Amino acid sequence: MADLKIRVFKSGGTAPATTVTVPVGMLKIASSLIPQQAVKELHAQGIDLAEIIRISKNPDALGTIIEVEDHEKNERVVIALE
Repeated sequence: MADLKIRVFKSGGTAPATTVTVPVGMLKIASSLIPQQAVKELHAQGIDLAEIIRISKNPDALGTIIEVEDHEKNERVVIALE
């Protein structure tokens, strides 16, 4: 079973500054623990948790789901199923 990986890269770096790993089997439970402010911020960045949960149920869905570049914060966030 895949894991959901969220990696945050700072100012063009090739190694992530932060990595969060959530087993897909725990994704629905883990998503309910995310503070509403964080969910709103994800939505503002175009990230829909419900859609990610739906996609994660497909065993063939592997790879990058979304990549967000925040030029003001000089960081890049990559969300992938691996």
